Amino acid sequence: MSVTRARLTEADIRRLVKGDSADDRAAAAHKLCRSIEKVALTAEEREAAQDIIRVLAADATELVRRALAVTLKASPLLPRDTALKLARDVEAVALPIVNFSPAFTDDDLAEIVRAGSVAKQIAVASRDILSPAVTSVIAEVGAKPAVEIACANDNALFSERALDLVVDRFADSEDITKALAYRAVLPVSISERLVKLVSDTVREHLVARHSLRPETAMELAAAARERATVDLVEQAAVSTDIAEFVRHLARNRRLTPSLLLRALGRGQMPFFEHAVAELAGVAHQRTWLMIHDAGPLGLRAIYDRAGLPSRLFAAFRAGVDAYRSLQFDGGHRDRERFQERMIQRFLTAQPYAAKDDINYLLERLDRAPDVAAQANAA
Repeated sequence: MSVTRARLTEADIRRLVKGDSADDRAAAAHKLCRSIEKVALTAEEREAAQDIIRVLAADATELVRRALAVTLKASPLLPRDTALKLARDVEAVALPIVNFSPAFTDDDLAEIVRAGSVAKQIAVASRDILSPAVTSVIAEVGAKPAVEIACANDNALFSERALDLVVDRFADSEDITKALAYRAVLPVSISERLVKLVSDTVREHLVARHSLRPETAMELAAAARERATVDLVEQAAVSTDIAEFVRHLARNRRLTPSLLLRALGRGQMPFFEHAVAELAGVAHQRTWLMIHDAGPLGLRAIYDRAGLPSRLFAAFRAGVDAYRSLQFDGGHRDRERFQERMIQRFLTAQPYAAKDDINYLLERLDRAPDVAAQANAA
């Protein structure tokens, strides 16, 4: 190891092998490890350096092994067999290696999670990158603190099945459901489950941020399942695949008449169009033409084909007419003011909507007192 020896003295080597005290050997170990990290090694020198690393990993003194673990925690020089040996060591030695070493395979990390302490599970969960193979094991057997950290780690990739398992195990944990709610991307099915679990505080925080991706925005929740789904509809309006979102709701029997009425009352016409198309089994383009037909027959025909109740048709008719008559004017808070006007006209124009639906729409006006007062007066 000529290159390495140029950085180390003979005295360093003697201290490493025959040091009288643990402090001496630890200091020598630290210096050696720093040296081999800084120089370019030939294949022969690399092999010799790894042999020395193995000797250090077998030192009876914890301080020496810890000096090795801390110095080479993220080094590609650390052999896999040595990394595994250190991972089974006491936590002071093992945690830096488990948290950072690139030597481990996915199977190695999964085994550490299964056999390790909570602290070692947390070290795995905190790694810069985790594959679905590893997070699946964390979801299955990980302790609550490790699962929470993994869920909060957006570089930890979860399969949909693993996320389902996390929700199954920790549905009552506000910390874990909150960590899930703040992930950058979630499958729609997981968002649907979180709707019933995430607290109002988290919901309000997410609404206030206004910087969420469409997938993340669909995590918004409220106390009532259907009302919360309307909040998802509101956020899903910017989705690039609203048709898939609607299909997902249909598969789960969530496209109820009251849901469609609430969505229409908030101005979510694209969602309403796709939902009617899905229920009627008619292409979206043809459904659009029938809903927006200026005559009296198109909407009624597609409405009946969708199997929506006759007693609510007048309410839907009023909503469509109100939507058609309103336009954005491009001013400040344009979309919010549009919704306020849309809901006001919707409420005042139709007398036959279910009482619960009217109450819900009125609740949505709480942030606009003047509009709410006018709607209540009506």
